[in-house]
Amino acid sequence: MTSVSKAELHVHIEGTLTAAKALEVARRNGIDLPARLFTADETDYAWQGFEDFIHTYDAVAACLRTADDYRDITADYLIRSAAEGCVYAELHIAPTLISQMSHEDYLAGLSAGIDEARVKTGIDARMVATIVRHQDTPEAAEALARYYAQNPHPYVTGFGIAGIEKEDDIFSFAKAFQIAHEESGLGLTAHAGEYCGAVCVKNTLEAVPHLTRIGHGIRSIEDEGVLEMLKERGIVLEVCPTSNVSTGVVKTMADHPLSRLMAAGVKVTLASDDPPFFHTSIGGEYGIVQKQFGLNDASLQDITDTALAAAFR
Repeated sequence: MTSVSKAELHVHIEGTLTAAKALEVARRNGIDLPARLFTADETDYAWQGFEDFIHTYDAVAACLRTADDYRDITADYLIRSAAEGCVYAELHIAPTLISQMSHEDYLAGLSAGIDEARVKTGIDARMVATIVRHQDTPEAAEALARYYAQNPHPYVTGFGIAGIEKEDDIFSFAKAFQIAHEESGLGLTAHAGEYCGAVCVKNTLEAVPHLTRIGHGIRSIEDEGVLEMLKERGIVLEVCPTSNVSTGVVKTMADHPLSRLMAAGVKVTLASDDPPFFHTSIGGEYGIVQKQFGLNDASLQDITDTALAAAFR
């Protein structure tokens, strides 16, 4: 693993649960997770295909019931990342999906985990409040953006959207992004150009004029016009190579467009997305692209510097 310092802008906090940690939390909360979610020795997840991944992810995430649960998993992930040389991370959180605790307790648990990891390792972190496009209504998204305008939190510095993409659904959520920018002062990012093609990136750039980052965005490579839009606006892509291969967005790492995006002059960062589900980590992402694309330490440091410059802090 390269010794270059690392930073990641795209990791879903529930997606950081290792199989062992998921089982620990479930047992602590008196929840019986189906055995089919795990390998026979309970050391790994056993999902097969994207739909099964979503089912496994949702089942595991539902085990998180208390502020202490979120403190535990946040500190655990950040400490593991720091051990690989990560100095900064942005955790994508999904407040609209929390039903077992108050919004305030949820944020308190996450914040306590960030503080614990900082004290123990020096790593710093912030949070991106993320709506889920296939589950949240535009009204719910707008309410969340207004919540942070009325209740600003020092660690919630970004606003974004995740979930299953459709070609033009971003326009329905444009007002929520406007509120987040104008009333809450949050940085803006959006998942686009993962399963949906370059047109989703184009629509996102049109719908959210103050956007500065795009989650994934790798299918921008399919449209020269979209690449030009990214470069003109200085948009930074949060690229998750192993995730893209694991979920079938690209067939193999050799097919991944990371190096082509870089050659085209698009700003890129590296991130792990849902690391235990994809058998990776932030250190693993740096290592695999160094090996696959021949990036030297200077190029990897440039990626870290890009992430730190694009961070919402």
